[in-house]
Amino acid sequence: MTRRFERLDEVWPAGLGRRLGAMCYDGLLILAIWIALAAAHVLVSRLLLDLPAERLGVGVVQVVSLRGLLLLGAFVFFAFFWMRGGMTLGMQAWRLRVQTTKGQPIGLYQSLVRYLVGALSWAAFGLGHLWVLFDAERRSWADIASGTRVVVLPGKSREGA
Repeated sequence: MTRRFERLDEVWPAGLGRRLGAMCYDGLLILAIWIALAAAHVLVSRLLLDLPAERLGVGVVQVVSLRGLLLLGAFVFFAFFWMRGGMTLGMQAWRLRVQTTKGQPIGLYQSLVRYLVGALSWAAFGLGHLWVLFDAERRSWADIASGTRVVVLPGKSREGA
């Protein structure tokens, strides 16, 4: 049986402002991950491969391996959080969740499609993310391509306060 999120009738499509806020938070986390991965790449290159310091970052193998590691690290971050509970840490701060159109957690394939189309959206000068402003359902290119949607979760009620 597939797990479904609760309180689906209390959510609404996320607008551009909240999405950008969550992206800024997550961008800082990705930056920290990239710093750690780059340091690990340097350590492996120097200590295990015995590469001299002046050869670090020089050559196709060094460049491609570092870039691939950084892209993989970012994908693992997003896929882990999206598949686990539908929210990255930045999305939690802005009360956002990514889910299927039926209100279920997304899978690995949908995470990959979201990640790749999200990157393509930035490469197109952010047009794929700005698409939220023009789509009747407030979907970005990544939402449309992966069959997902980003929703705003209701705030905690203040009953009894």
